[in-house]
Amino acid sequence: MKVVVGLGNPGKEYVRTRHNVGFMVLDRLRPHLNGVTDRSRFRSHISEGSLNGQKIVLVAPQTYMNLSGHAVREVRNWFHLPDEDVIVVHDDLDLPFGTLRMRGGGSAGGHNGMQSIIEQLGTSDLARLRIGIGRPRSGAAGHVLSRFCPNEEEALAGLIDRAVDGVRLWIDKGTIATMNEVNREVE
Repeated sequence: MKVVVGLGNPGKEYVRTRHNVGFMVLDRLRPHLNGVTDRSRFRSHISEGSLNGQKIVLVAPQTYMNLSGHAVREVRNWFHLPDEDVIVVHDDLDLPFGTLRMRGGGSAGGHNGMQSIIEQLGTSDLARLRIGIGRPRSGAAGHVLSRFCPNEEEALAGLIDRAVDGVRLWIDKGTIATMNEVNREVE
């Protein structure tokens, strides 16, 4: 069993914002699953299904970004999952728009949602797929809550598709193989 956590903020005002790319990846990954059921549980929107014979749980915390760890802790504890069976997909200001980076662990890198997860789970040894949204010259908080500019919007579908491919590779082959593939891509 694998759990894919996509980070974002609930509510119509946040749809299609930079901070919600994790939710966008879950939305695009969901149709790839077989026998999907949806429900609200663990302060999250949960989709359960299977992919290549393996149970997959998609988790979209509805706690708002800064409290994402509470929802992720509840999911991990309910399913009695080892940390290596969880991946977190989130935006990253420090990566140029369109860049994907897979990591097997490490610090939160200033991402409040990831920091909440690390604090609640008591570990930073979680796989994460970081999606570059670019850093503005000022106003990081406003930037992550803003919508993509027209040029970025045109490229967004391809970026989300590449992220879904990365998650599927992680499900099938694990963190190291995914890092070797995703991190070598040339933009």
